[in-house]
Amino acid sequence: MARVNRVIELLSQDQPVYYTGPSSRGLEGGKADAGTWADYIAYDMEHGAYDVTQLREYMRGLVETGPTRSGHKTPTVIVTLPIDGTTEDVVRANSWIIKQVLASGVHGLLLCHAETPGAVRAFVECSRYPFNRVGVGHGLDEGRRGGGGQAHAAEVWGIPTRTYLDVADPWPLNPNGELFLGLKIENKRALSNVDTSMRIPGIAFAEWGPGDMGMSLGFPDNHDEPFPAPMTDARSRVLAACKANGAFFLNTVMVSDVEERIKEGVRIGASGRAGQEAAEKGRKFTKRTMPW
Repeated sequence: MARVNRVIELLSQDQPVYYTGPSSRGLEGGKADAGTWADYIAYDMEHGAYDVTQLREYMRGLVETGPTRSGHKTPTVIVTLPIDGTTEDVVRANSWIIKQVLASGVHGLLLCHAETPGAVRAFVECSRYPFNRVGVGHGLDEGRRGGGGQAHAAEVWGIPTRTYLDVADPWPLNPNGELFLGLKIENKRALSNVDTSMRIPGIAFAEWGPGDMGMSLGFPDNHDEPFPAPMTDARSRVLAACKANGAFFLNTVMVSDVEERIKEGVRIGASGRAGQEAAEKGRKFTKRTMPW
């Protein structure tokens, strides 16, 4: 084990990663998922209940049943926040959510409907401690995260509290950081600003959210392929913005197309019902050694 966050460890070696959702919430869900086949757990709090106690119990279940087969204390857990990134003011007014979720010991955050660069900047700043200075003055102001939750989060990560304070910072902006921050560019307003938003330091990955993007573009029933031309164009724009800014692109992968998606540049695979099978095929294609 080279890092706390397995996703960062793998992506640093250009190994694509694959995720699944929690089998259930709370302590028993965490216990069940400690040995997951996936590289990370995508924990949805956008449409699921915002229940931090339940999230903390889930993390406790992962710790109690771990470590993972790769030797990590827990699988990586990335939370989809119940905040829309419409404006800077909206994100700052809801920064308490970011603080509470991070204090539970998760490893990453995903901001929905990331519409404006100001909202994205606030998202990154609210996730950082003010003494971590990489990028400050170069697209970012100092962090806004305060003290109070670090001891619990450090215990979940299995590291000293003081070490947690140093490494609970966005990667790859901070090469030693263990937080993985991403954006959902999932409506036409977010799409219009995607190039500027993706230039904000601290963002590691993005997705184009075909369900919501389709609704925004007038195609409410086109969550899955084949997509109409405006949706295909939207996906291409988000992928291009990721590549231009050294960020990782998240997209659905299936058994039938996982190799082509990897060649195209997809590095984070959402794979639905056939998730494990698609992941195993992708891992074999990139010659990944498991468990790893």
